[in-house]
Amino acid sequence: MRIGANFDRRRLDDLLTAQFGVVSRGQLLECDMLPSAIRQRIRPGGPWRVLLPGIYAADARITTERREMAARLHSGPGGLITGPYAVRRFGLKASGPTTVDVLVPEDVRRQNSGFVRLIRTSRMPADVYVMGPIRFAGPARAIADAVRAYTDIGDARAVICAAIKDRVCSLAGLATELAEGPSRGAALLRRGLRDAAKGIWSAAEGDLADLIERSDLEQPQFNVALYAEDGTFLGVVDAWWKRAGVAAEVDSREFHFEADDREKTMQRHNRIVARRVQLLHFTPCRIKSDGTSILTELRIAIAHGTRNPPLPITSVPWRTNGAIGAG
Repeated sequence: MRIGANFDRRRLDDLLTAQFGVVSRGQLLECDMLPSAIRQRIRPGGPWRVLLPGIYAADARITTERREMAARLHSGPGGLITGPYAVRRFGLKASGPTTVDVLVPEDVRRQNSGFVRLIRTSRMPADVYVMGPIRFAGPARAIADAVRAYTDIGDARAVICAAIKDRVCSLAGLATELAEGPSRGAALLRRGLRDAAKGIWSAAEGDLADLIERSDLEQPQFNVALYAEDGTFLGVVDAWWKRAGVAAEVDSREFHFEADDREKTMQRHNRIVARRVQLLHFTPCRIKSDGTSILTELRIAIAHGTRNPPLPITSVPWRTNGAIGAG
């Protein structure tokens, strides 16, 4: 008769090593571990922790990899992680709850459990990314699925803009996901892509664009490169009113400069204003909290600029190979 200690320890150790210390009840039984031995390990105060029904961690630590591994074991071999967890696998920041979204074929009968949400789909991605035992959807699908679950346009803009800026995926790829994916939750995805197509490359710039769009101001160009009459490159500005010679900048370190680039940023500022451009600077916080004053300042600058002859400055959309250029 088998006793609790008689199981395939080497096989179990290999599983725990390969699966971030996570194992399923089925795998334990395949290692010849008795149900009583499993219960002993997952008892209150025992050495193992229950992550999901029938899925355990070999100690009490909860990590991102363990959540993903548990989600994979729960969803079955065909599951693909998508949404915020998959987005972060591509080095992007993505807001979202601790829920791990997993794409599964429509005929999968398993249900949501704990921190795992199963998304049944007839559009299982053809591009599958693998990191060790973790399988996840490609960037366009992951981002689209993440954005469909958002309720804040700022969250949607942030991940869309970062993905295109860092060349993680293309605007065309996300547009395909919008066209072929479900209509439910697509409003923010559509709006974020519209903003990106207009040249808005950050959530803060999107907030400024919203503020301007709701006002009586003329709509500017977004993210354009300015060149002097002699062809000298002056710099890239976030918003540009060509006739008035007015530019606006969102002073967001995340999207425009690191601390050691401050000198370069100041030099760019001086090049632009030396050509008589009125360059106004706004912080993301002020855009959200003091919109009325910002519009007043823009209105005064634009009115002043239009009373003068147009500046001999050329502006062109700032993109390189479909991605944002370096300012």
